[in-house]
Order: sequence, then C-alpha cells, then structure tokens
Amino acid sequence: MSQRVTYAMPEDMPGESNELNKPPSFFPSESSREETRLSFGEPIKCVIEGAFTVQKEDGAPSYCVMLSDGERKLPIWIGPVEAVSIDDAMRANRPDRPNTHDLLRTVIDKLGAYVVKIVIDDLWNSTYYAKVFVEGEDDEPIEIDSRPSDAIAIAIRFNAPIFVSEGILDAAEEF
Repeated sequence: MSQRVTYAMPEDMPGESNELNKPPSFFPSESSREETRLSFGEPIKCVIEGAFTVQKEDGAPSYCVMLSDGERKLPIWIGPVEAVSIDDAMRANRPDRPNTHDLLRTVIDKLGAYVVKIVIDDLWNSTYYAKVFVEGEDDEPIEIDSRPSDAIAIAIRFNAPIFVSEGILDAAEEF
C-alpha cells in the first residue's frame, strides 16, 4: 500500500525559514534544501497518453501533457513550444530545422552518451521538477535537473522510460 503524501508548505518543513521560501535550486552548488527535501516515494514507470490543447473559458489555449501509470493520471501543464515538441516527437514528425530538444539529442549522441531515463520526483508549490539521467561511454550516470516538459520531450527522442514518484501520482489523484 502506498503512503499518502500531502503538500508541504514552507512553514511546515524543518530548517531555516529563509531557505524554505525559495523553490529547490536547479544548480547543485546552490542547493541547500537537500537535507529537508521530502521524499515522494519510489518511481513508477509511466507512459505518455498525449499532449493536449485545452481551451480556457476566456478562449485562450493551455497545453498539457498527460502521463499515466495505467491507473493514475498526472496532467502537467506546459508551454506551447514544449507541447509542439512533444507532439512532433510522438508522431515522428521532423521539423524543417531542429528545435532545442532535437539539438540536445544530437549533442548527447555526438558525445557518445544516451538518456537512460527521466524521473519526475519533486513538487514545490504546484511546480513539478524532473531529472534526466544520462550515461556516457564510462557508464557513469549523470543526473541533470530539468523541467518535466523538457525531460519528457528528450525522453521521447531517446525512447527512454519515464518515471514519476508514487507520491506525486497519488497527490495528482486528489485533484
């Protein structure tokens, strides 16, 4: 049975209050929250159900990528550029010019490395955080912080598995 995880507010977390009012840093040298970071549980393999355009009441479009573990669904709101990049990769459409995710694919390939997996493993004030795991010729894994939308777009290009921490999937079910 999975453990139910609730959203934590800065005032609920232990540690220095001035550090907890900031989101987790993407730069390891600046990260001071590691010791107070909540664990959202074990990563669960998920699939992409699709990238969708959702019309708001005011007529403006919003974009979403839907992940699922087969039982639970996790909608992640993304930007229009990322939505197109994800959709193009899922349909195997190649743009006339490479976009940023295609560029990253080429750079990683040229370095003799590959993407092993991506993991969406953190949540802070309704913002998801992800990591891209890359391995090179020395098989030493490299963990790179990423926005989930970018990580998903890269994972598709490498046919890499996508994982989401169980607590994040559970929390998404509450909404």
